[in-house]
Amino acid sequence: MTAAAAAADGRDPDAQESGYRPDPHRWRALWVTLVAGFMSLLDVTIVAVALPTIQRDLHASPAQVQWVVSGYALAFALALVTAGRLGDALDRRRIFLLALSGFVLCSAACGAAPDITLLVVARLAQGLAAGFMAPQNSALIQQMFRGAERGRAFGFFGATVGISSAAGPLTGGAILALADGAQGWRWIFYVNVPIGILAVLLGRRLLPRTRRSERGHMDLAGVLLLGLGVLAFMYPLVQADAGGLGRLWWLFPAGAALLALFTRRQRRLVARGAEPLLDPRLFTTVRGYAVGAGIGTLYFIGFSGVWLVFALFYQHGLGFSPLRSGLAVTPFALGSASAAVVAGRLVERFGRLLTVCGLAGVILGLGGTVLLLRFAPLADAPWLAAPALFLGGIGGGFVVSPNITMTLRDVPVRMAGAAGGALQTGQRLGAALGTAALPGLFYLVLGRSHDYRGALVTALGAALAGMLASLALATADWRRDRRTGAGRRTCPEEVANDPVHARQS
Repeated sequence: MTAAAAAADGRDPDAQESGYRPDPHRWRALWVTLVAGFMSLLDVTIVAVALPTIQRDLHASPAQVQWVVSGYALAFALALVTAGRLGDALDRRRIFLLALSGFVLCSAACGAAPDITLLVVARLAQGLAAGFMAPQNSALIQQMFRGAERGRAFGFFGATVGISSAAGPLTGGAILALADGAQGWRWIFYVNVPIGILAVLLGRRLLPRTRRSERGHMDLAGVLLLGLGVLAFMYPLVQADAGGLGRLWWLFPAGAALLALFTRRQRRLVARGAEPLLDPRLFTTVRGYAVGAGIGTLYFIGFSGVWLVFALFYQHGLGFSPLRSGLAVTPFALGSASAAVVAGRLVERFGRLLTVCGLAGVILGLGGTVLLLRFAPLADAPWLAAPALFLGGIGGGFVVSPNITMTLRDVPVRMAGAAGGALQTGQRLGAALGTAALPGLFYLVLGRSHDYRGALVTALGAALAGMLASLALATADWRRDRRTGAGRRTCPEEVANDPVHARQS
């Protein structure tokens, strides 16, 4: 039975909850959100290969130019949950289009920046716009799709996440190779402008509107507590290259305390029948959400940091150009893209088993890559490692897409934005930890031994440790599903019919 038929038949719990009727434009609208999401995630890594050129052209210090990358990531993470809640309360379409328009304007400002200060300011604003746009992507998928169609849509979304993260170095290298001269780095930002304008125009035509929530109150105190807590965790990580982990270690316990206060406040709001910024029942009542968020955070610790380590090894250790360095890791992106689309079709049938197999594939692929780069002749090692990277990419495609689907599929549509924002906040925190820790380990080993291969093995070994932890969590969840009835889904009505929710309604 198709998703549309299930909805019409009354057996789709999401349809019962929201009066779902399939939007005839939903697949074309999906591509608008995917293009916008691709741009916002690509901009996390695409700039890294251009940092030396930016530093020379704008006469910036290493600490200043690092903020071109870390400032974007910081602003991105700070906005996610608040932006998701705004989309739930107001109109996801409106928030998405405003944020996308802001992203385009900030991209143009980044490309035109005359000095490093204005470039950093523009990047902070661009990251904020991306953070407001990102949770609307997953929320609009939940709003537009149901059943097996939702799994397919999240498959495309997962492919977008995987490709954008892995393709950043290649795309940045290609743009630098095509745009000659010292000012060529500006096209890394300008390329977003025509694509973004087209996405805005199509989005105005195709994206569905969201009915305004009757509970539109925004928990401003919760916004402050959550924002300060995330900032306390992120700031030492984005300052890692400048010694932030040693100087600012005290921000980690401070951040934990702030997030504990935030959690307590959200529980009290729910108990009083008020609308929280992030409903705690997402983690306690909605099947798979807490586990999926944990798996995603642990996976992104390793997944995000490995690309910077590969870039350092290939460009500094082997003397590759940015373009050649990007080409060397392209097999992972190709494998991830092909597998993620297929995984979206299989997730309803195999569930968490896909994530377990995918994580095993990533670990085998990256482990094989490490061995080849460590022991094969240097001249041949990058090309000998390509099949292993392709295997790792296939595994990655079976991790990101199914995990997003299983984490968000049972979330009530009214919570979709906040849930997607919280999920991506965990991923951004994991990514920030990985991009700070893995290059740090690389430089630590390199400084002591001057051995690029040894530095690579150590850093990628740490990435594999994070992925092994994610695999252990996914395996435990899969085994629990088998014991309790093959992963019985928790319907959105179970949250909607919660006694506390009943008082709210």
